[in-house]
Amino acid sequence: MTDLNDLTTSQLHRIIGLKEKIEAMQAQIDSIIAVDGEFPTPSAGKTPKKRRTSAAARAKIAAAQRARWARVKGTTATAKAAKKKDGRSSPAARAKMAAAAKARWKKAKAAGKKTL
Repeated sequence: MTDLNDLTTSQLHRIIGLKEKIEAMQAQIDSIIAVDGEFPTPSAGKTPKKRRTSAAARAKIAAAQRARWARVKGTTATAKAAKKKDGRSSPAARAKMAAAAKARWKKAKAAGKKTL
């Protein structure tokens, strides 16, 4: 880029003229954009806040959808699906499985094996 000290006076006058034209055009743009004398506030990269559906609203939507499918299939809608059974073993069952595993390992080690 050229240093301003290296420019002639005619080049500087042309630069000043162009700068004034740019400022005049910017003022025209601002007057077009201005609404009731005020500029609209720019969003500045803000994302709109997401709307979230409450649990109750989701339940209503799900119930309505189940009813619609029931009408399509010609059956009655179930009020609510049965709660899924917990897949974990009871402490007694775990203790029984652990005892069986220990017995298997005891038998395997007595036979001199390192794997089952």
